[in-house]
Amino acid sequence: MRLLAAAALALVALAAPVAAAFELQSHRGGRGLWPENSLTAFAGSLALGVSVLELDTRLTADGVVVIHHDARLNPELTRGPDGTWIVAPTPLIRDLSAAALAAYDVGRAEPASRHVRRYPDQRAVDGERIPTLAQLFAMPAVQANPGIRFNIETKIDPRRPEETASPERIVERLLATIDAAGMAGRVTIQSFDWRTLRLVRARRPAIPTVHLSAQQQFLDTIQAGSSTVSPWTDGIAPADHDGSVPRMVKAAGGAVWSPFWRDPTDADLAEARRLGLPVVVWTVNAAEDMARLIDRGVDGIITDRPDILRRVMEQRGMAVPAPR
Repeated sequence: MRLLAAAALALVALAAPVAAAFELQSHRGGRGLWPENSLTAFAGSLALGVSVLELDTRLTADGVVVIHHDARLNPELTRGPDGTWIVAPTPLIRDLSAAALAAYDVGRAEPASRHVRRYPDQRAVDGERIPTLAQLFAMPAVQANPGIRFNIETKIDPRRPEETASPERIVERLLATIDAAGMAGRVTIQSFDWRTLRLVRARRPAIPTVHLSAQQQFLDTIQAGSSTVSPWTDGIAPADHDGSVPRMVKAAGGAVWSPFWRDPTDADLAEARRLGLPVVVWTVNAAEDMARLIDRGVDGIITDRPDILRRVMEQRGMAVPAPR
């Protein structure tokens, strides 16, 4: 009888889902410590020890996937080939070739800018260039550590189609770059623009898609109180899912829900758990907020300060990623 009971317990254990490790994601490579979306930042995060490198992508005029957040070159972060700070109006990334883009220096913030005040611990690295996604994939530390993963955001605003290539072109070039590097098994693709994610699933159903959302004054991609469907959600309306964003993400085919960290209620988190939907929140930089979110049961945190999140995790007895 004891043997039968033991066998039954073993079968239950095999059938039970294995909990995924908590995800420590360095936002834009850890912009609180290094120049954002730079090879220096990604190398620093790997040396520190993170689970996932989170990054933004855009497409150049000649179809190269580059790692950059803004639609245009940012005057607060960019110096021209002559070493002087650029001024608005600045060119769109989509209008520059990869070679032209590589002439700009993004290694430090303009001294009088808000960026310097916001990230006082960021270390300047003069001569830093806007990298291509292929360059990141080719880094020796990335090649030597198959456990490190990438959460790649497609930066596309459905309200401003003139600023970027089409969703189809963006997805085509992004997947081609991932495939050329053999990285399909190491990436997730995230976006506020859920059209992009539908296209990714249609072409590469094995790549998990991460549905970003925000319900704040500075950005509301769900627009729950609107009489029209949000342009961000690819036709999926809150009213059709009892106002539940986790249900919207599940209906869209998402593998992960990634809301702004202040948005999800305890009921939302419980709903996501019932749906089998991991929740990875963005962007959390204060230790006390990190601790509260961990206690509430989120599955990961995207942060500008991976060093602080590591300390919080260690203080709580959680396993932290090994330095790479």
